[in-house]
Amino acid sequence: MPDWLQLMIQSLPSLVIAGLRFTVPLTLLSFVLGLLLGLLTALARLFGPAPLSLLARFYVWVIRGTPLLVQLFVIFYGLPSAGILLDAFPAALIGFTLNIGAYSSEIVRAAISSVPRGQWEAAYSIGMSWSQALRRTILPQATRVAVPPLSNTFISLVKDTSLAAAITVPELFQTAQRIVAVTYEPLILYIEAALLYLVLSSILSSLQRQLEARFARYGGYLEART
Repeated sequence: MPDWLQLMIQSLPSLVIAGLRFTVPLTLLSFVLGLLLGLLTALARLFGPAPLSLLARFYVWVIRGTPLLVQLFVIFYGLPSAGILLDAFPAALIGFTLNIGAYSSEIVRAAISSVPRGQWEAAYSIGMSWSQALRRTILPQATRVAVPPLSNTFISLVKDTSLAAAITVPELFQTAQRIVAVTYEPLILYIEAALLYLVLSSILSSLQRQLEARFARYGGYLEART
C-alpha cells in the first residue's frame, strides 16, 4: 500500500470525528439560529417601526460589508480587550449566526416581497389578522421561493466553517492542520479534508434537490387552492 494512501486511511477517523463533533453541530446550530435571526430581521425591515427598521438595515450593512474571518477575529480576539471572554466554539457560533442572519434576512425579505399583495387582501377578506395572514398565507408561499437560495447558503456554510480553525475550534480543517504538523504531509491531508467537504456538500446538494421538488409540489397545491 502506498504511503500516502496509508496516511489518508490512518487520519480518516480523526477527521471524521472532528467533523461530527464540531463541523456538523456548528453548521446546524449556526444555520438554525441564523435563519431565525434572519426572519426577525426581515420582518423588522419590512413591517417594523422606523428605528427598528433602521437598526436592521445597519446590522445587515455591517455584516454583509465585512469579511467573515474578520468578524470571527473581532468576536474571539477583540472582545476580550473589552472584558468579554468567549470560548472558541461559542465565539464561532455567534460569528456564523450573525453572518447567516444577515444574508438569510435578505433572502427572506425578497421572498416575502415576492408574494402578490392580493394574497394579503385575500387573507384579510376572510377575517385573518395580520399575524395570521403572515403565518398561514404569506410565509408558506414565501418559503417555496426562499428554499433554493437558503439551501445554497447552508451548503456554503458547511465549507465556511473551516474558517473556525483560525480561532482554534478543533473542527475538521484544524484537525487536518494538526496532523500536518506531525506528518509534514500538507498536500495529502489537505486534499483529504477537501474530499470530505466535497462528499458532505454533495450529500447536501442531493437533499436540496429533493427538498426543492417537494416544495414545488406543495406550491402547485397552493396555486390549485387559490
